Amino acid sequence: MGEATVRTLEGRTAAPPPTEERAERLSPEGAAQRKPRLWTPRSPRRPRLWFEVLLIAASYWTYSLVRNAVPEQRAAALRNADWIWRVENTLHIAVEDTVNHAVNSVTWLIVGMNYYYATLHFVLTIGVLVWLYRWHPGRYAAARLALFATTGVALLGYYLFPLAPPRLMNGVDFVDTVLVHHTWGSMASGNLANVSNQYAAMPSMHIGWSTWCGVTIALLARPVWVKVLGALYPVATLVVIVATANHFWLDAVGGLLCLAFGFGLSFAWFRAFPHRLARHVAVQRAG
Repeated sequence: MGEATVRTLEGRTAAPPPTEERAERLSPEGAAQRKPRLWTPRSPRRPRLWFEVLLIAASYWTYSLVRNAVPEQRAAALRNADWIWRVENTLHIAVEDTVNHAVNSVTWLIVGMNYYYATLHFVLTIGVLVWLYRWHPGRYAAARLALFATTGVALLGYYLFPLAPPRLMNGVDFVDTVLVHHTWGSMASGNLANVSNQYAAMPSMHIGWSTWCGVTIALLARPVWVKVLGALYPVATLVVIVATANHFWLDAVGGLLCLAFGFGLSFAWFRAFPHRLARHVAVQRAG
């Protein structure tokens, strides 16, 4: 008698009637009035090996084709190199020639850097992709999108701003370390120069890719020493690209800007940076 609650046959309290706000939210009219979301973030899906292999192969082939098909505007590329060199002198950072000559005087070091420049750029990037695919499948798609977007926007730089590397400049005494030491190195040096666009120095994808690798390793690897190596990798790459006279300091800045765009696009697509996503893809159960 006088109780405010209503009890069911089992003795449990019945759910209270919906409030006006809740009723409006549950009604068809209330649902129609709610503002729809403009963008729903994509949920990571488990990567499929055959698709990823084909995608990476096709993407790299396309990247190489487009990069090398960009008109080799030699005169414009040399003018742009002179402009970059003047800007760096104004900023008091134009020491690439000093680094180039200093490292070139140590034969074993510069030869090692030549091989570093030619191989690690590809080997480690593919290695990190495989590592993500195998041990971090939930983060793989977002990280891969960041890398691919970084590479894609770099192609605009090659087309819009042809730039000669320091070793091809006129009036500055840079050493082409691959030619001098007869090592197999840069695609843009020696016999391979005829099949590669030598005036695609801005932005530096050696920096873009190495920083992508370094950030990914530093954030996701567990052993501290692996994190440290990941963080040092883009720093070592910066020294290599300058010492071998393949890039200016500002080319590295361009590579970092491209990487920022890549991570920004990945964040917009997944609403989270790769390392913030779950390590494994959630299994969706039927029903």
